[in-house]
Amino acid sequence: MATAIYPGSFDPITNGHIDIVRRAHKLFSKLYIAIVANPNKNSLFTADERVEITMAALAEEGIHGLEVISYHGLLIDCAKLHGADAIVRGLRANSDFEYEFQMALTNRDLASEFESVFFMTAKRYSFLSSSVVKEVCMYGGDISNFVPRSVEEALKSKFLHTNR
Repeated sequence: MATAIYPGSFDPITNGHIDIVRRAHKLFSKLYIAIVANPNKNSLFTADERVEITMAALAEEGIHGLEVISYHGLLIDCAKLHGADAIVRGLRANSDFEYEFQMALTNRDLASEFESVFFMTAKRYSFLSSSVVKEVCMYGGDISNFVPRSVEEALKSKFLHTNR
C-alpha cells in the first residue's frame, strides 16, 4: 500500500478533518497529517500548537499509527521528503472543488509522480470549517458537535487569553 500526505492549516482540526483522516487511514499504509506553517496566513494557533492540538485530538478519537508534522514551502517538497505517493484532500462544496482542482493540476505540473486523492465530506460535516468553529467559539457558542473535547478546550483557552 502507498504513503499519503493530508495537508492543511488545521487551525484547528475539526470533526470533518478527522472523518477524512479515518477514511484515508484505511486506504494508505502510511499517512502524514501535514500542517502548513505559512507566515503569510493569519492563524489563531502557531504551527507547533496546531501539531500538538491535532495529535491530542487524534489520540482522543482513538486514531493511531500516523504522523503529524509541520512544513513550510511547497507541499510537493514535503511529500518528496516523506516518501508520499498521494496527496489527500477533502471536498465540501463546488468552491472546494474548483480550488482543489487547480491545486492538483499545479502539483501535477510540478511533480507528476504524486496522485491527488479526493474524499467527499460526510454530509453532516458539509458546512463545517475551522473558520466557522473559531467564530462560534469566540462568541460563546457550543462547538462540542464540531470538534473533539481537547480542541474545544484549546480554543476556549486561546480565546480566554487573547481577549484579556
